[in-house]
Amino acid sequence: MTRGDTAPVDLDALLARCTFPAPGTAVTAAVSGGPDSLALLVLAVASGCEVTAVHVDHGLRAGSAREADVVAAAAEALGAAWRAEHVVVAPGPNLEARARAARRAVLPDDACTGHTLDDRAETVLVNLLRGAGTTGLAALRPGTRHPILALRRSETAALCAARGLAPVEDPSNTDARFVRNRVRHEVLPLLAEVAGRDLVPVLARQAGLLADDADLLGTLAAEVDPTDASALDAAPAPLARAAVRAWLRPTADGQPPSAAAVERVRAVAAGDAVATEVPGGWRVRRSRGRLHLDPPSAPS
Repeated sequence: MTRGDTAPVDLDALLARCTFPAPGTAVTAAVSGGPDSLALLVLAVASGCEVTAVHVDHGLRAGSAREADVVAAAAEALGAAWRAEHVVVAPGPNLEARARAARRAVLPDDACTGHTLDDRAETVLVNLLRGAGTTGLAALRPGTRHPILALRRSETAALCAARGLAPVEDPSNTDARFVRNRVRHEVLPLLAEVAGRDLVPVLARQAGLLADDADLLGTLAAEVDPTDASALDAAPAPLARAAVRAWLRPTADGQPPSAAAVERVRAVAAGDAVATEVPGGWRVRRSRGRLHLDPPSAPS
């Protein structure tokens, strides 16, 4: 787990840019064994939090379980607690999303992750390609769940090297089947070349501005009752869309509903349709001026 001597890293300067909770707070850190998550572990311990590192083995490649040994050794060396979890993710479509969901299922809701500024920039582009709106383009947000979001990937690698930690090299990070990898290795470098500058800070800054816009829109949209057809139809389109998205979110396992589904609901509110199907087999119908959200098993 050790390497040769490297240039020193200013740990205090890195910590000053992190958003860990107060010293003494119990923190669960998702640690895969890669450089970002190992740096997260180092910094979480240095912040004074009571840290438990959790390694989740998805069983997607041979030898992946051995990566837990890397996490265990790092946690023990740093004085952190640790545990290993195993989940089953079958090969097939949407592998990244299903692996992420399986990982979240065995982690506490407030577990922190090692996402960096580079991840935030990549997420903006990935979500743009998926047709996301303001909320999706706001991407990852700083806070205790993403405490090292202001750091660059180069800084997490340097920190690991300075601490003598040899991160796990995950071959899936270069697999061109995954959109994020192509954005990371092809799209973002090309855009930087075209722009003539490093676009990671630019995209991350845009995400922050859009997050502020999304928060304001959400606050204003909370005043709109999405079940009141007349009120929803009369509301400005951005507020109506935000109100409908919030109303439909439980039907899509917490994910934002598609723009098409939102517009179909607005059509029902306007009286242009009697009812419409929305994510998960749910149904929105209008009756006596109210919109009703029926689960898949409910009768019409």
